[in-house]
Amino acid sequence: MSLIAQSALQSDAQTRAAVAVCREITRTRAGNFYWGLRLTPEPRRSAMYAIYAWMREADDIVDGQVFGAQSGANSRANSGSCDIHAFRSATVDALAGHSLSDKPIWIALSAVAREYPLDANDFHFMIDGQIADLQPRRIADWNELRAYCCQVASTVGTVCVRIWGYEDPRALELAVDRGIAFQLTNVLRDVVEDVGLGRVYLPQEEFDRLGITAEDLCAWSKPAQCEELMRAMIDRAREHFVRSQPLDAMIDPMCRPTLWALTEIYRELLERIARDPSQISRKRVSLPTIRKVMIALRARGMGRKS
Repeated sequence: MSLIAQSALQSDAQTRAAVAVCREITRTRAGNFYWGLRLTPEPRRSAMYAIYAWMREADDIVDGQVFGAQSGANSRANSGSCDIHAFRSATVDALAGHSLSDKPIWIALSAVAREYPLDANDFHFMIDGQIADLQPRRIADWNELRAYCCQVASTVGTVCVRIWGYEDPRALELAVDRGIAFQLTNVLRDVVEDVGLGRVYLPQEEFDRLGITAEDLCAWSKPAQCEELMRAMIDRAREHFVRSQPLDAMIDPMCRPTLWALTEIYRELLERIARDPSQISRKRVSLPTIRKVMIALRARGMGRKS
């Protein structure tokens, strides 16, 4: 399979150039994901770069065009909706193994689709999540938050697992839980930024139960209640990390270092938030680059031993 994949992703100058563009997008914009993805062996590494570039393009359509400025928001939302629907159409073409565009992400994605058992439903589900973000939104309860996490993150997990390779069909189910854990961590980290964009992903039922608002949380104006809400969500994320633990042993051993590194980065980020939940009101919590490098090096060492 690796020889076939290498042929598809490196078979001609146009495809190689497209993959190089996707690699650069991933290097400059992937943040936490880049440190794990670079551990993936070729040609699956190039496939992962193409998938990330596709996701980045979808995010940019929503974030860059809809919430840029306050005036004309409705017209921009409608424009963004048109763009995301055109994006869906181009995705359908690429997943069929061909591209009607000379844009690098579509050339690369079509090559990936020819070699790996991608499920188009994963991509449609991700796009549905992007469309939901075209307008300000408030999550009502945990079930709605879980569904959102499945749309925008668990789908990413199942796509990754399909590229990495697996034998136990439970791997796809566990990838859903791992994706929820990752996205809950993102939600907790980005509360202030998201509220500023009119997106309140933490459940309204939790705010109501504690008698606070999203604005109270961003300002940390009611510390006891804010802490209780954050602790409850942190525990949810931890639960999904634990539930998905068997996934690590189910994917191709060559790709386990990638999954381990990504998981360790997100787990450490969650625990960094847990040490002082109030810090989310003051800054965007992150891991130092040196720590990510150390995790990547450790993962690489684990891969050599296996």
